[in-house]
Amino acid sequence: MGTLMPATATQTLYVSVRRDELRKLKDERDQLRQQVAQLHMLLEQARSDGKIVTL
Repeated sequence: MGTLMPATATQTLYVSVRRDELRKLKDERDQLRQQVAQLHMLLEQARSDGKIVTL
């Protein structure tokens, strides 16, 4: 078992992000969300077809 440590206060980290970096991150997030939705749909389709799905 690990050593129990007392809880510490939550810390906030502030960072600066340029507009172009933020746009790129948002685009990447949207693309990943699309991929997750697509994979979810394929998984549900495979399950409804009675196929065995392992990840």
